[in-house]
Amino acid sequence: MSSATAVDVVVLGAGPAGQTAAIQAAQAGKHVVLVDEAVSVGGECVRRGTIPSKTLRETAIAVRAFESRTAGLFPLEPHAGRTLESLMSRMSAVVKAHDAFMGQRLAQNDVTLWRGRARFVEPRVVRVQMLDGSARTVTAPTVVVATGSRPRIPDGIPVDHENVLDSDSFLSMAYLPRSLTVIGAGVIASEYASIFASLGTAVTMIDKAPRPLGFLDPELSLAFVRALELAGGRYVGGALPSGVEWNGVDAVVAHLPSGEVVSSEKALVALGRVANVRALAPEAAGLTVDRRGLLSVDEHCRTGAPGVYAVGDVIGPPALASSAVEQGRRAMRHALGLPAAPGHDLVPMAVYTIPEMSSVGLTAEDAAKVGPCVVGRARFDELTRGHIAAAQDGLLKLVVAEEGRRLVGVQIVGEGAAELVHVGQMALLAKMPVDVFVDNVFNFPTLAEAYRVAALDAVRQLA
Repeated sequence: MSSATAVDVVVLGAGPAGQTAAIQAAQAGKHVVLVDEAVSVGGECVRRGTIPSKTLRETAIAVRAFESRTAGLFPLEPHAGRTLESLMSRMSAVVKAHDAFMGQRLAQNDVTLWRGRARFVEPRVVRVQMLDGSARTVTAPTVVVATGSRPRIPDGIPVDHENVLDSDSFLSMAYLPRSLTVIGAGVIASEYASIFASLGTAVTMIDKAPRPLGFLDPELSLAFVRALELAGGRYVGGALPSGVEWNGVDAVVAHLPSGEVVSSEKALVALGRVANVRALAPEAAGLTVDRRGLLSVDEHCRTGAPGVYAVGDVIGPPALASSAVEQGRRAMRHALGLPAAPGHDLVPMAVYTIPEMSSVGLTAEDAAKVGPCVVGRARFDELTRGHIAAAQDGLLKLVVAEEGRRLVGVQIVGEGAAELVHVGQMALLAKMPVDVFVDNVFNFPTLAEAYRVAALDAVRQLA
């Protein structure tokens, strides 16, 4: 190993988790090498995931909201001839800006970026096949695995990336399909289903689960189903297809256990993702991959191999960018002997469907297991801003423990949910009683007033 480069920290993967870990270590004065095989930083989040899908979502929301917010003066007719390329015209600019910003952050913090494919050759020794054809070896007392994931392709579903697509190839479609079958009911499936339904595509979601997004508060996921139906789509639960095939002419055909046959122009297979671990030769580092293909970690994101941490999609759910960032920070702070950041265990989550959904803290079901609680509700059609912005279809829930009248959870569905949830997050961090939302003033008219309306509802029940 005389030719190996010795550094303090090696991070494998430049997605949200890897970037955060690398920058955290660099800010602590450590020499960091960040390895990623892509030509740009950001991981799947930037290239095929969060950034592209959310950019398309903003376009879909603008199209959908235009008529209602202009009182129908300028009607828009859905037309299948609109190409995805035109709908995604802003995407390249957004991706380019994000890439430039992240590259600048890495440079400012003196993080060394190696572009290549990594694999372990010994514990805490990594061999990198560089994109220019050369090879390098790097060794460090701390290694962070943050190599992300790829779409899972189940047996019996022939993904050809033209008619039957996965989440990586989905946005390569040349045109907006008239009809779409989405197989799956997780975050990716639900986001794309709602986006394309809002753009005028006839969407059918199919999954074995009785309701989509089963990890969410049921009231939120049911609101999603109602919105999908209002947009002309439908959800078929308890019915994973027994077969999916392209008929060779004009349709993808899905056969359901009930005997129903669902035909559509295109199909999206979004049945989870597989961690990018095997190519790393994890056994050489003393790492064990579980039966799901994931790396097992403790509460500090530490694996069973000394000095090796794992964060992001490689450790499994919730597999969200926000949780990945927190994991990267938590792992590195533990590795460097730094105290955990306050509130590190209170991470909000958001699903960028139409309507948007977000949650932080406990649901009513979870809170009831700890002690008596009440739920205060505010519907957006009770808010002046909801009517002004044509955003009446929304709900904010405050979960309040009876003991101490303390806020313990917030769930929101509707316009701006991912932004609004942070008000509740701060109240949770400060362990505030629900009365704080009653006793203080909110701007008028705003959607944030929902906190006061929901708090009044909770206080009434507590009284």
